This record gives sequence, C-alpha cells and structure tokens, in this order.
Amino acid sequence: MQSQSRTTDSATQTGDLREELAFAVRIAQEAGTIVNTFYVGSSEVEYKSPDEPVTEADRSANQHIVSCIIAAYPDDGILSEESKDDLIRLEKERVWIVDPLDGTKEFIARNGEFSIMIGLAIGGRPAMGVVHQPSSGLLYSGIVGQGATLLEEGETIPLAVSSRTNVREMVLVSSRSHRKQIVDNIRRKLRITSENVTGSVGLKVGQIARQIADLYIHPSPGCKEWDLCAPEAVLTAAGGTMTDCWGNLLRYNKRDVRAHNGLIASNGLIHDQIMATVIEIVEQAGFNEDDGFW
Repeated sequence: MQSQSRTTDSATQTGDLREELAFAVRIAQEAGTIVNTFYVGSSEVEYKSPDEPVTEADRSANQHIVSCIIAAYPDDGILSEESKDDLIRLEKERVWIVDPLDGTKEFIARNGEFSIMIGLAIGGRPAMGVVHQPSSGLLYSGIVGQGATLLEEGETIPLAVSSRTNVREMVLVSSRSHRKQIVDNIRRKLRITSENVTGSVGLKVGQIARQIADLYIHPSPGCKEWDLCAPEAVLTAAGGTMTDCWGNLLRYNKRDVRAHNGLIASNGLIHDQIMATVIEIVEQAGFNEDDGFW
C-alpha cells in the first residue's frame, strides 16, 4: 500500500462570492426551466460516443448558462461539457466549470435523477458551487469556508454532513448507471450494509451534504472536472471531504480534465481510514497511484 498522500488544502482565498453564488443559483434555475420543457415533452438523443448520450436539453441549457457567464463575467474562463474547449481558460485564475445536464442517461430514462451543476474554481480549487435538480426543484449551494444550504420548496436549510464515525453504520451512495464490481468489493471489505442508488454525481454528493448518506466511492476514470467541481464545493462547504482514491486533492482547470484516480467523497471524519481500504482493494486489482485507472 502506498503512503497516504492527502495534504491540507492551502487556504482557498474565496473572498466574498455571494454575488457569484446568487448569479449561479439564478442561471441554474433558469436552465432548469429549460431542461424541464424537454423533460415533460421530447428531446432528441444523439451519442458523442457509444456510452455518452447528449440531448437537446443538454445543449439548450448549456447555451443559456455559458452565454450568461460570458455576459456577467467576461474576464473569467469557462469549461463546460457541451462547449468546445479552446484552452484559453488555462490562462485564467477564475474558471467557471459547468455540466449543463449531469445524468443524461437518467434524463432519458425519465427517472428525475439528473442535475445542473455550476462551479467556480479559483487557483485550481473549487470555491463555490450550485447543484440543481430540475425535476424536484431541490437546489444545493455553497461557498467553501462559508457554509452550504439546500433550497427546498422555498425554504433555505443549512447543510452539514453527518457525525458518523463507525464505517459499518455508514450509508454508501452509488451510481445507477455506472456501477463497478470493485465498488461491491470495497463495500464488503468496509462491511457497509446500507446503500442508496441514484444518478448524477451532484445528487450523490448532495445526499452526503444533507446526511442521507455518508460516503461515495468512484474507483474509475469516468468523471471529469465538470462532474466534480460544483459537488466538491458544496460538500466542502457542508464540512465534508473529497479526494482522489489515493487521498490527493482534486485539481481543476487542467489541460486534461479527466479524474484518472477516481474519487472518494465522505463526511470527512474517517476519510483516511476509508481511503486505506480503498487503496488496498484497488491496488490488489492492479491499479496504482502513478498510472491511475487507465
């Protein structure tokens, strides 16, 4: 087993991001209205690759969000899943990282488990994030170091992760569309018996932020920066922790946007203990920190 390598995040200088947060909440809700028009109607499905569908809802929400960011913050960079990446963002300190529809498969299946995610990274680390579930109206938001909230039916509820420290009592949240056998091996090793299943990384992390779950493990390279920036900001603001599977902090606004070393999101209280088990299982499976999962 390799030594634990998680380091304390250098204090992210978020400053006063209340204006940016209010802006992100507004455009996420507006994009949610756009997505819902396709959700209750119809939306043409195309495929970027055999396992990556994209719909008119993705593209329409993306157009609205990106155009609003450009108008409001023209000096900031933008990285969005459905926009061409011209890499100009690499020269920027502040970068908006957007997934206009996370959980497209769930959108197509009409099960409601999809979200709109808007994050702001400053200096390569998440500073602010919004995760909005259009089908339910739930909206998670947070500024790192300043707290997180859930907007539900017009009520603003402060968010804080659970205080569970016995891993056997923890609730694991896992993927509906991308489940891996190695996750079952880790769950058995940790002796976790309670599990929730849902789509969208943002909704999984939202469950941790609101104490419905305690842990999410994704030991594969499938996630990209737009899947993680907003959820990590919300989780961190709620008191939780997100790292890669070897305990390293996730870095944003990189040339290669893939998370090659997977991720662990938890309430943070026994993150290192959980991580040690994850490292043991993934290294037994032939993966290592230097090469990642591909």
